[in-house]
Amino acid sequence: MTSTTIRAGAEQPESAYAWLRLAAAVAIGTIGNVGMWAVPVTLPAIQTDFGVDRAQASLPYTAVMLGFAVGGVVAGRLVDRFGILLPLIGAAVALCVGYILSAAAPTLWAYALAQGVLVGGGAAVFFAPLMVDISHWFVRRRGIAVAVAACGNYVAGTLWPTPFQHLIEVYGWRMTHVIVGVFCLVTILPVTLLLRRPAPHVSAAVAPSVRGAAPDLGISLNALQVLLCIAGVACCVAMAMPQVHIVAYCGDLGYGVARGAEMLSLMLGFGIISRIASGFIADKIGGVGTLLIGSVLQGSALVMYFFFDSLFSLYVISALFGLFQGGIVPSYAIIVREYFPAKEAGTRVGLVIMATLFGMALGGWMSGEIFDLTGSYRAAFANGIAFNILNGIIALWLLLRPGRAGGRLAQA
Repeated sequence: MTSTTIRAGAEQPESAYAWLRLAAAVAIGTIGNVGMWAVPVTLPAIQTDFGVDRAQASLPYTAVMLGFAVGGVVAGRLVDRFGILLPLIGAAVALCVGYILSAAAPTLWAYALAQGVLVGGGAAVFFAPLMVDISHWFVRRRGIAVAVAACGNYVAGTLWPTPFQHLIEVYGWRMTHVIVGVFCLVTILPVTLLLRRPAPHVSAAVAPSVRGAAPDLGISLNALQVLLCIAGVACCVAMAMPQVHIVAYCGDLGYGVARGAEMLSLMLGFGIISRIASGFIADKIGGVGTLLIGSVLQGSALVMYFFFDSLFSLYVISALFGLFQGGIVPSYAIIVREYFPAKEAGTRVGLVIMATLFGMALGGWMSGEIFDLTGSYRAAFANGIAFNILNGIIALWLLLRPGRAGGRLAQA
């Protein structure tokens, strides 16, 4: 039984302002998450400019994911303590400075450092912390709200690759970085003012019956955290294969990098549909079941990549991949809000998202390394399928835990 109280005079969850705040979060996420999607588009130009192999050219993406991962945990702790506004302002400044320094980088390592620390670390605030913040503003529709907030990341992936590629063709990759960095700063800062109000002061009499135990699952909270982190790494090693390398893959097949950028946009555009749908599903069956569905479907799409490589089939499979996997990462945030105390949400979600980003970083590098060793992406796709199976096994094990149907923890 869940009982929820709200302090007198506080803004109500699911009020008109809560929905306005959600819209602002999506807008901010759409702009700020360019940090995640610029490097795959820039990869061919970086490889040519610095004269490195495919694995080395993938290192800046790995750096961005690592910065994104660590930055998300740090920002999560700050959001738990101070709210979302100050981290957002700092992230906008970091993103701008990071892109300007990247444009001036004399070596690949200098470029990777600027991308990892400033671009990746700054962009991190525009993903997991926004999901955590919006989760405090919704109760009955928390699943859909968190999923929609996460969509900013995929809207960014849909909108940014094609114009980013066009800017590179017209101005070169260095000037493109300067343009994008300044654009992020001047557009994000005004929108952050809509997020000035503190979160509703909601408390719930929903503490676990055994301190430190995850209700229903019969395991400790820390054990659940570890399992979610392992699952996050596994699913995102698989996810990184097409997301990081589709542009280069299309270039290798002779279709051109522009076609690959279009496929990346298509993939992430359909991912938006998946994320919103996953929110509705999570409100009905919970985060664990939603995670399992997404894992099975993502694995199915990876198998298709393994067997088909015509231009038409790649467009179709990229759309399906986006449609299948978009709800996986938001599921982790929903699971955390279901099973962990609300006051720990920022840190706990940050840790799980950090694991998913380590998975993206590892998968991006690993796929490039496998390509360099084999001269083909077939083995890289097989590697992604294997990691995806591990993710599905963990999700299925959690779903089948005895007593899971007895109710979930954190509705506050």
